Amino acid sequence: MDIDAGSAPDLEGWAHTYSGKVRDLYVPRDASAHAGGDVVLVVASDRISAYDYVLPSTIPDKGKILTAMTLWWFEQLADVVPGHLVSLDVPAEVRGRAMICRQLRMYPIECVARGYLTGSVMPEYRATSTVCGIPVPAGLEDGDKLPEPLFTPAAKANLGEHDENISFEETAGRVGTAVARRLRETTLAVYARAAEIAAARGILLADTKLEFGASPQPGEPEIVLGDEVLTPDSSRFWRAEDWTPGRPQMSYDKQFVRDWLASPDSGWDRRGEALPPALPADVVERTRERYVEAYEQLTGRTLD
Repeated sequence: MDIDAGSAPDLEGWAHTYSGKVRDLYVPRDASAHAGGDVVLVVASDRISAYDYVLPSTIPDKGKILTAMTLWWFEQLADVVPGHLVSLDVPAEVRGRAMICRQLRMYPIECVARGYLTGSVMPEYRATSTVCGIPVPAGLEDGDKLPEPLFTPAAKANLGEHDENISFEETAGRVGTAVARRLRETTLAVYARAAEIAAARGILLADTKLEFGASPQPGEPEIVLGDEVLTPDSSRFWRAEDWTPGRPQMSYDKQFVRDWLASPDSGWDRRGEALPPALPADVVERTRERYVEAYEQLTGRTLD
């Protein structure tokens, strides 16, 4: 059993049901043993993905860092939106990288908030002065702060496929207008709180991806924050003191891995059919350092 290498371990009392890009999900073999009701065990591996591929390399301690950051953010956001955490009473083999969480009906929407102009939306912006179809002022540079944060949802794709940016109207068509409005409001409220907290610690939150689910309670469902929250895998963090629009920003997140894959050094064509190559040892180590630095600077805690 090699959890650190990213494999899904056998866990006593839990049945493995799903492996995603980074996380493995388990359900209890005996539901009556858990007072929290319908629950799922979420285990964060050390796998890393980029451009919708799971890479053959792993990042040591990544799963522990993602879990610790998510737990910290749940604390900071408790008055903004409820989280799906039930307990940390998890099997010893996955302690530190796993959470017992509420079973939710997840909305098929990636809820993205963008506070800065950067990343995959740049070609669209340069051509049309829009971001995911939303008009923004002309003349901005890569890395500029947007006049106001934008909600730019995407439709979830199957593993190995690309998420598809969709309009608010398309989102409403998939989940209903009332839910779409609540998802937009909650996403932007989470972004506002997180950006404020990060800025106080010398970090800019350029953008983030959130996932929400509906609780099974009767009546109007409660929207609950699920999955990972504001980690280097789901967010783009920049060092505030180095922020200079018009050039690539120093990133705490896995943009470092994306940049290497896109460089001639990797020898990989993301538009071709070949799978991504393994990361060099120095890229693995520097990526781990980025994750640790992001966690420690944001939380003020030292990684155990």
